[in-house]
Amino acid sequence: MSSPKVFIADSISQRGIDELTRDGALEAKVQTGLSETQLAEAIADFAALIIRSQTKVTAKILNAAKKLRVVGRAGVGVDNVDVEIATRRGVVVLNAP
Repeated sequence: MSSPKVFIADSISQRGIDELTRDGALEAKVQTGLSETQLAEAIADFAALIIRSQTKVTAKILNAAKKLRVVGRAGVGVDNVDVEIATRRGVVVLNAP
C-alpha cells in the first residue's frame, strides 16, 4: 500500500517536511509559485494540500483535486480557501497559526 500524498504549494521549513515524510508515513511533493491552473493540474492525485498565505485554493483547484481530503493552512485564518466548496466536497480545512 502506498503512502498518502501531500502537496506543499507554499514554502515551509525543511524540518516540517522531514517530519511529514519520516518513516515513509507520507509522500510529499513541494512545488511553489504555481498559478491556479498549474496547481489544479498538479494536485489531482494528492490527499492533502499544505499552503500558507500565497496560494489561493479556489473552486477550480478543489474540483480538480478528486482525491483531496484535507487542506492545511500554516498561518492565521483560512480566508484564502474556498471553504464553502471544500465543505461541499467533504474536504476538511484547518489552520495552524
